Amino acid sequence: MEETKKNTFQVINDEGKEVTCEVLFTFDSDETKKSYIAYTDNTLDEIGNIKVYASIYDKTGESKELLPIESEKEWQIIENIFSKLQDKVSETEEGENSQE
Repeated sequence: MEETKKNTFQVINDEGKEVTCEVLFTFDSDETKKSYIAYTDNTLDEIGNIKVYASIYDKTGESKELLPIESEKEWQIIENIFSKLQDKVSETEEGENSQE
């Protein structure tokens, strides 16, 4: 069986250390005309949830810089996408559990 490589990238954190992050998903917004990336460094927050981050990125690859999301409108768009994805995951898990 061939092992699939996860889509990862490295960033330098606030402490100057290189951290490997895993891409969760990317999407383009027709509303803002920007491309977004959601990713995790697979660390946990204080209540045990995996930390997830989102940034603006250049999907052409010309710039490797991740830009901060600064507007409430953009955060609402991203939170709506996360919510829809969580709902789909929950539906899939419920369907798998009911088949057991």
